[in-house]
Amino acid sequence: MRRRVKQTRSLDERIAEQAAKLKAMADQLPAGVERESLLKRARIVETGGHLSDWLRSPDLPAPK
Repeated sequence: MRRRVKQTRSLDERIAEQAAKLKAMADQLPAGVERESLLKRARIVETGGHLSDWLRSPDLPAPK
């Protein structure tokens, strides 16, 4: 049976929080591979947010 979870915050809020958390974690680390990995993950999360915004935009044409 699949568990259903009712989200109390919007997707945009959760994405922004996750990106900020990853950046804060990266700021605590010295320059190196681990820090760059966290920053890369933050950029990926932010890109997901931009895609979400784009998909909800009223200017997006309908699929054919």
